[in-house]
Amino acid sequence: MSGILDLLNSDLGKTIISGVSDSTGTDQNKTSSVLTMALPVLMKAMERNASSPEGAQGLMGALSSKHDGSILDNLSGLFSGGVDDNVKADGSKILGHILGVKQQGVEQFIGQKSGLDTSSVANILKVAAPLLMGVLGKQANQNNVSSQRDISGLLGGSLGGSETKNEQSFLEKILDADGDGSVIDDVAGMVLGESNKKDALGGLLGGLFGK
Repeated sequence: MSGILDLLNSDLGKTIISGVSDSTGTDQNKTSSVLTMALPVLMKAMERNASSPEGAQGLMGALSSKHDGSILDNLSGLFSGGVDDNVKADGSKILGHILGVKQQGVEQFIGQKSGLDTSSVANILKVAAPLLMGVLGKQANQNNVSSQRDISGLLGGSLGGSETKNEQSFLEKILDADGDGSVIDDVAGMVLGESNKKDALGGLLGGLFGK
């Protein structure tokens, strides 16, 4: 994928990875791994939420007000001494809104693939979510986003236009898991059938995320 994942390789992305890692006490490489897996899932979930007029309006309202990108203007201040609890609380609300009942399952799934426990993944995403919204808010302002079509274009462009059908399918399947906290089994069962699903799923994810 291109777009949002390119951010992680930029100077801004490296600053975010380092800051999130320090703030959560998590290994920097594992933090990067979590964000590489999580950001496309969050973007895809937002794209789906914005497919309705109400969802698009709500997201545009958030990006034009609280999440206008100003959080990115002083990252050194944000990360020095640890991220403020208010930012983490905001991140928790964002994740709940974006993922809904899928949140716990998505966090568990990413934790198993990254080698971190679910609570560590949750802490990383709580800090990262407001930053992701800030990135989108800044882009929305720069592109004068003002309609459902505009916001859909922004999200689609951030996901990248060159993702393969397997990548699209994976992102849809993980978000369509039944919310029972066992996303790996859900995804494997739907995509690969019941036989050899653990080994096959590992191969699929290895191809998607370079693991």
